[in-house]
Amino acid sequence: MNKQKIKIDREKCCGCGLCTQTCREGAIGLVDGKATLLEGNHCDGLGNCLPVCPAGAISLEGAVSLEGAVSLEDGFALTQLRQWPCQIKLIPVNSPYLKDADLLIAADCTAYAYGNFHNEFMKNKITLIGCQKLDEGDYSKKLTEIMKNNDIKSVTVVRMEVPCCGSMEEAVKTALNNCGKIIPWQVKTISTGGSLLD
Repeated sequence: MNKQKIKIDREKCCGCGLCTQTCREGAIGLVDGKATLLEGNHCDGLGNCLPVCPAGAISLEGAVSLEGAVSLEDGFALTQLRQWPCQIKLIPVNSPYLKDADLLIAADCTAYAYGNFHNEFMKNKITLIGCQKLDEGDYSKKLTEIMKNNDIKSVTVVRMEVPCCGSMEEAVKTALNNCGKIIPWQVKTISTGGSLLD
C-alpha cells in the first residue's frame, strides 16, 4: 500500500493543540494558533491524530494501492483492505469511504484465527477492527455515530467464540438500536481452532 499522510484544514482548526500532543512523530505543530503539518515526511500515516480533533479538521490523503501485493501463485492472498485506518478508535465518523458502505466490524483475533478472512469477510467491505477487552472505552458510542452520520448498507460482525468477544457484538447491537435506522446485520463466529461456527 502507498504511504498516506495527514491533511489539515486550517480553516476548520480550532487551535486546541490536541493533535500536537497525540502525534508521536512530532510532525504537527501550532503555527499562528493553527495546527500545521511541520514534517510531512515524518507523518506515519496511521492517523492517531484524527480521532482527537474536535473540529474534524484532519483527514488522510494519499491513495491506497494494491500494487506490489503478493499474488496467489506465490502462496499468499491479495489484501482486501479498502481503507486506512481500520482501527475503530482511529476512524473518523465522517470519512468519505463510509458513504454507502457495507461494514465489517471484526474482533482483532479473527483475522489471525481464520485463514480465508480477507476473501471471505473483507472483500468489498469497509473494515473496522478492535478489541473491547484491550481498548479503553465503549465502542457503541463511536459505532452509533458512524451509523448515524453515514448511509450504511449492511453490517457484518465477525467475532471469536470466546466470551470476551461478546462485548463487541453487544456494542454493535447497541449502536444499531441507537442510530435511528434499520440496517441489516449478521454475526459470524470463529472457533479458537479457526473454523467458522455459523
